[in-house]
Amino acid sequence: MGSETIQLVILGAVAVFLILRLLSVMGTRDGAEPGVPTAPAKARRKFDVIDGTPDYDISDHIDINSESGRALTAMKRAEPSFSVSEFVAGARQAYEMILMAFESGDKEFLQQLLAPDIYENFVQVIDAREAKGLHVEAKFIGVREIAIKSARYDADENEGEVTFKFVGELTSVVKNADGEIVEGEPDAIKKQTDYWTFARLMGTDNPNWLLVATTQ
Repeated sequence: MGSETIQLVILGAVAVFLILRLLSVMGTRDGAEPGVPTAPAKARRKFDVIDGTPDYDISDHIDINSESGRALTAMKRAEPSFSVSEFVAGARQAYEMILMAFESGDKEFLQQLLAPDIYENFVQVIDAREAKGLHVEAKFIGVREIAIKSARYDADENEGEVTFKFVGELTSVVKNADGEIVEGEPDAIKKQTDYWTFARLMGTDNPNWLLVATTQ
């Protein structure tokens, strides 16, 4: 087995690990799935919601006394295993993987993490691009900023929503069927800011957080 083949095997194993890690935090759309992973009891103590005791799992990300902070507190009461910090880490991974899946036109992967209406919007853009014989070549540089902007909890529906601000950097070019660049520069790093909202029914066996809204 040559060195190039070994490198491909290693890269493939890393990709599989990242996808499995992401889906374990954000959930998937089909099949019988495990709940959100819970940390060991000792590791979870500082995350417990106890009256009169600061919950650093929330306050590390947003003012715990704000409306959004109270919403996150309500989510954790509805589902004690819910960790805001783990969710933020999962959202960071989801942002990169959804962006790259959109750029590459991976509809199957997108369908796992997008609400139906958002998925249809993404697919329309992908289909229009393909109809023109265009494809995108992109490289993700990194997430320069991630922050919880707001959170909402509907006690009647038991639904939680969390909106993030992402500032990401990537390079991308659009090529035609002949492989010629028709848009973008391969070495130009583009910075973009997105506001994405994820939603989920709390306290249920379904671990799915779906992307339900996007703005820039």
